[in-house]
Amino acid sequence: MQQEREKANVQDRTVPSRRPVIDPEALQTVLHPRVKRLFRRGRTPGLRTAKTTLAAVASFALAAWWHTSDQPVLAPLTALLVVQLTMYETVAHGRERIVSVVAGVLVATLFAGAVGLTWWSLGFVVAISLIAGRLLRLGPHLPEVAITAMLVLAVADTGAAAFDRVVETLIGAAVGVVVNLLIAPPLYIQPTRDAIGELADRMASYARDLAGTLREEWTREAADRALTQARELGAEVDRADRGLARTEQSARLNPRGHLAREAHPHLRDAVTALEHAQIGLRNLARALLDRTYYLAADAADEAYSAEARRSLADVLDALAAAIEAVVPGAGGAGPTTRAEIDERLATLHERRDQLGAQLLVDPHVDPAAWQQHGALLAAVDRLRVEIAAAEIDPACAMSQAAAGWRRTHRRRSIS
Repeated sequence: MQQEREKANVQDRTVPSRRPVIDPEALQTVLHPRVKRLFRRGRTPGLRTAKTTLAAVASFALAAWWHTSDQPVLAPLTALLVVQLTMYETVAHGRERIVSVVAGVLVATLFAGAVGLTWWSLGFVVAISLIAGRLLRLGPHLPEVAITAMLVLAVADTGAAAFDRVVETLIGAAVGVVVNLLIAPPLYIQPTRDAIGELADRMASYARDLAGTLREEWTREAADRALTQARELGAEVDRADRGLARTEQSARLNPRGHLAREAHPHLRDAVTALEHAQIGLRNLARALLDRTYYLAADAADEAYSAEARRSLADVLDALAAAIEAVVPGAGGAGPTTRAEIDERLATLHERRDQLGAQLLVDPHVDPAAWQQHGALLAAVDRLRVEIAAAEIDPACAMSQAAAGWRRTHRRRSIS
C-alpha cells in the first residue's frame, strides 16, 4: 500500500500543470476593435489624456502659487472632473461642482462653531448636506456637498479652510474650462460617423448571413436565430443615436460648433434611415418565422420553395450591397458615386420583383400564404425605401417612398 501511494505521488509530480491556453485569434478578435477605437479617424491618440493632465498640473501650480493651502489637491481634482467630453459638459460640470462645494462649506460653517465634530453632529451635517444638494438639483455631484462639509468640519480653523476650499475649487474649474476651450474643443462628428458605419456593416453582414442560411436547409431554429439577431441590431442603433446626441451637444458653447451643426442633418438622416431599416429587417425575420411556424415542425423546409428561398437570398445580398454603397462602413470603403449607388438600388429593385413573382399565390386557394408572403414583400419594400433614404434628400426620399408603396399596393390589388 505504501509503495502504491509513493508511485501515485511520483506520477502526480511528473504530470505537468495545466495552464489556461490563450487563443491568439480570440484575443485578436477582442483587442482589435478596442485598439481601433483608440486610433479612429478624426481623433488624436492621447489628446484627451494630455489635456486632463495639463489641466490638473496647471491648476495645482496656480493654487500653490496662490498659497491656498499646504497641499492644494482640491484644485487639480476639480480640474480633472471638469475636463469632460464636450464644452457644454465642461461648463455644466464646473458650475455644479462650484455650487456643491460652496453649499458644503456653508453647511459646515453654520454648524462647526456651535457643535464641533462628534458622531451625531457629523450625521446631522451629512443629512443637511444631502438635503441641500437635492434642493439644488446637483444630480451626480450631490455627494460632494456632504464630502466638503465633512472635510471642513474636521478642520480646526473652519473659516480659513472654507475659504481655501472655495478658492481651490474656483481655480480648478477655471483651469479646466480654459484648457478644454483652447486645446482642440472636442467635436464628436467622426466618432458618430464611425458608429453609423459600424451599424451599416452589421446590417450588411446580417443580410448576407441570412442569405447564406436561406440557401441551405431552412428550419425553425434558423428562423428563431434570424429574428433574435435582427432584434440584437437594436443595440447598435441605440449606440449610433447616442453618438448623434453627443455630436449635437458638442456644438454648444464650442467655437468650432458650426462644423457639427452642418454635419448633423446628414447624420440624423442616416441614423433615422438605418433605424427604420433595422425595424424592416426585424419585420422580415418575423415574417419568415411566422410562415415557418405556420407549418408543422417536420415541414418547416416547405415554408418556401427552393426557388423562392434563392430569390430571397439574392434580395438580401443586393440589400447588403446597397447598404454598403449608401452608407460606407467604419473602414471608409465603399462606392461613393451617384451612379454606383443608383446601380445597386436598381439591382435591389429588380431582385425584389423576381422574388414577388416567386411568391405569387392565389388568395382564394391559400389565403394564409398570400397574407404571409405579402408581409414579407412589404418588409422588403420598406427596406429598399429606407436604405435609399439614408443618402438622398428627405423630400426626394418621401416622394420615392410614396411611389414605392403605390407600386406595392398596385401589385397586391392585381394579385
